[in-house]
Amino acid sequence: MAHLHRPSILLPLLVITISLMSGEEVIASRHLLEESTLPRVPELPKPELPTLPKVELPPLPHIPTLPELTLPTLPKPELPTVPQVPALEKPELPPLPKLEAPKLPELPPLPHLPDLPKPTLPTFPSLQKDIPFPSLFPPHSTTTP
Repeated sequence: MAHLHRPSILLPLLVITISLMSGEEVIASRHLLEESTLPRVPELPKPELPTLPKVELPPLPHIPTLPELTLPTLPKPELPTVPQVPALEKPELPPLPKLEAPKLPELPPLPHLPDLPKPTLPTFPSLQKDIPFPSLFPPHSTTTP
């Protein structure tokens, strides 16, 4: 079980190694971009596409219309009548006995709490109304030295 702590050392070393390797490539690529000029590529002439011939299609064939079909009417079916069933008498339930709830014992009255005086809040000193408002910038002078 002594080998469990060694892989935990490898992760920080791997991160440090990768971060040190990537710094030199960024500086070298920026140096190449700043000092080199890109070669000028000549413009190629645009190719002209030949015009396609216009195709004339024959007229569409005429499809004759079909006459409307009339459906024969079906006779309404006659349903047999339902036989009358005599109504059943409702059974009478016996009356439920009345239950009396036991009386709860009376609780003693709550003790009277003394009336506490209302707390007074401290007063804050008021500010004068004629205090000048400070400016962040000094006043400008119209003359130049």
